[in-house]
Amino acid sequence: MTRLCSSRYERQARKLGWMRIAGLDEAGRGSLFGPVVAAAVILNPRRRIVGLDDSKKLTADRRMELADRIQQHALAWAVAEIDAARIDAWNIYQASRQAMVAALNQLTIIPDYLLIDAVRLDVLVEQKSLIKGDARSVSIAAASILAKTHRDACMEKLDVEFPQYGLARHKGYATADHLEALRQHGPSPLHRYSFEPVRCAGSWSTGATQTALPIFDEDAADEALASLTPPPANEGLQPPASGNESHAS
Repeated sequence: MTRLCSSRYERQARKLGWMRIAGLDEAGRGSLFGPVVAAAVILNPRRRIVGLDDSKKLTADRRMELADRIQQHALAWAVAEIDAARIDAWNIYQASRQAMVAALNQLTIIPDYLLIDAVRLDVLVEQKSLIKGDARSVSIAAASILAKTHRDACMEKLDVEFPQYGLARHKGYATADHLEALRQHGPSPLHRYSFEPVRCAGSWSTGATQTALPIFDEDAADEALASLTPPPANEGLQPPASGNESHAS
């Protein structure tokens, strides 16, 4: 079976004259907590790194091993973050794109061609967007590995500051235990309030209950009202006696 992730897109670009090819990807787009992280990588075509693939398919140990190799042998690489406040202000799609642009601008070598996972960037550089690009292009795969390992390390550090959420385990994603922690403790300042589970957890009405009102009984209400209604003013009074009855002959 042919391996899906390869350098064929890089080779196609070089045949067209592009030589400084950068792969870009992000990590943490679906998380409820913390920054979205993007990485940009220009691989050395003469220094193959065996095992590059979509970071989600790799174990944590394998990602760390490959991240070290990428940083040692790539021609250039960079990582950038966009924090939760800006994610809430812009939306996660725009924040992911801005993180990619920031990583791109930090490269020490200016690329002339971009391979990007599923999006296009507003930059004046020739680019190709690939759906599931991190599983198809080694350059995008390398970027996905750097972004993922960087963000995982951030989550492990923040787990010390916010131990009640279990960030080291789920990295801020919407797992059952993270959602339960949000219900119990409410969101932290680093949660993404534009995401519905966080927004609902932070609502004043979350967990509120209302005592059921009794069913309205019209007959009982009429009886109760009648018991409270005072009698007419002349009820129970005898009419005055006539004059003939008062004085016998």
